[in-house]
Amino acid sequence: MSTGYQIKNQSALHYLTLQIVQWADIFTRKKYRDIIIDSLLYCQQNKGLEIYAYVIMSNHMHLLAKSAQDDLSGVIRDFKRHTSTKMLEAIQNNDESRKEWLLLIFKYAAKGHKRNENYQVWTHENHAEEIFSNSFIEQKIEYIHNNPVRAGLVAKPEDYLYSSARNYAELDSVIEINKAMLRWKTVK
Repeated sequence: MSTGYQIKNQSALHYLTLQIVQWADIFTRKKYRDIIIDSLLYCQQNKGLEIYAYVIMSNHMHLLAKSAQDDLSGVIRDFKRHTSTKMLEAIQNNDESRKEWLLLIFKYAAKGHKRNENYQVWTHENHAEEIFSNSFIEQKIEYIHNNPVRAGLVAKPEDYLYSSARNYAELDSVIEINKAMLRWKTVK
């Protein structure tokens, strides 16, 4: 098991990357993005998850988050377990045109790990980086918010609905966050 990018300080702010196995583009469908949003809301309300920035892309998501209950690893573990179950239920019980393909990918990924019996949706890694300075916070928030721009999905970060860039721009958003205090930047 890798020792890099682990959550060691359970109460510290971390930059996290959660990815779907084989980079499968599951979040191109709204129903799966909604599972993520509902689960993040639950973790905020019931598990002490504090989110400072996020973006949900087609096959991964980034979070800048911490745990008010000093258990970020546990919150992320439970989040991934719950969302995996809900997404698999949605794939199997709805009219998913990519059902066989997605299940094949998730079944194949499970064969490589003892922890999974049938399917594995998320990779086991969280690529957790502890935040240690204000400039690091700003760098990560900028990276998170510009992810949809770099992917060619939108022209401006705040135009992407599944991102906290909307929160920082004071627009309607799908989830509330704790805004980080950022230094003023002049737009040119």
